[in-house]
Amino acid sequence: MSAWNIRKEKDISGCGIIGIMNEHGTTFSGEDITIAICNMMERGNGLGAGFAGYGIYPDLKNYWCFHIMYHNEEAKVTTEESLNSHFILKHHEPIPTKEVKTLRSVPSLFRYFLETYDEIKRLDGEEENFVIGCAMEINRHIEGAFVFSSGKNMGIFKGVGNPDEIAEFYQIPEYTGYTWTAHNRFPTNSPGWWGGAHPFGVLDWSVIHNGEISSYGTNKRYLENFNYRCSLFTDTEVMAYLFDLLVRRHGIDFEVVAKILASPFWTQIERGKNEEEKAFLKSLRIIYGSALVNGPFSVVVANSTYMVGLNDRVKLRPLVAARKGNFLYLSSEEAAIREVCKDLDTVWMPKAGEPIFGRLNNGKA
Repeated sequence: MSAWNIRKEKDISGCGIIGIMNEHGTTFSGEDITIAICNMMERGNGLGAGFAGYGIYPDLKNYWCFHIMYHNEEAKVTTEESLNSHFILKHHEPIPTKEVKTLRSVPSLFRYFLETYDEIKRLDGEEENFVIGCAMEINRHIEGAFVFSSGKNMGIFKGVGNPDEIAEFYQIPEYTGYTWTAHNRFPTNSPGWWGGAHPFGVLDWSVIHNGEISSYGTNKRYLENFNYRCSLFTDTEVMAYLFDLLVRRHGIDFEVVAKILASPFWTQIERGKNEEEKAFLKSLRIIYGSALVNGPFSVVVANSTYMVGLNDRVKLRPLVAARKGNFLYLSSEEAAIREVCKDLDTVWMPKAGEPIFGRLNNGKA
């Protein structure tokens, strides 16, 4: 069987993920993340790849940046009318791209730098909810328009293709950022399309995922109680919203979030160290039972301050962590990390359900 035919076969253990973070906020070229993800080319099949970069828009860092893909001109006109009615438009332009002949059905891609009005900013904690609401309204109600990135001083770049093609198309090595994540997709339960490629984002959260979320229906219905609307036809979308809900809105630490999303089994809880710990874990299962993520998965989640890696509670998908000086690496494979950093200080395999996270020393870029 040819190598090409092998890659075309469905492999549910596929997908390649990697994240690189400089915890001092020092920016570095997107070339490293491109080299690393391309080392895991066999984990995809050309139906999706993408990148997320943080610290890439320093001159416009105070504005919300919407990356939007359009499939027709009418969608663009309607979306821009909506943006102008809800925000102060500071700058907009086509996302710079380079022609890659092997890419097909490329949508129109634009980025918009937006400021909310003062009356929205004055509402404590509501500006972020307002931004999410506007992005979701576009995705749900304007046919042919999809907001695929909506944070500040960060951006998601993705599409249908191999990672080398997507990196060349968006000119990823020309950007510099302090955190980069990348994904090479092997779609399992959802179609390969430009909006369905990873990473998935909401505000400055981005999520890359290897595996399958079999609890998608339960998680989706739970999130709808908090006004999150899933509209991108993929199970991974719920993961981005769950992190936003639990960390930003509920103020829960990552260690506890891991015990919600990848909760210990009831039998493990009963074998807990002491009654206080068992009571706490039982309470989490009762209160946040619908946020439990079932299925085999490994994820790398990032925002402007953190990068976090997490396995499912049985560790059915690979995740490797490594450090070198101020850098944290999280990946499906050690080989991808060593492609850009051969002399690592330490390398380890996180346990099932164990979060690994890096944080900017000063809490901001």
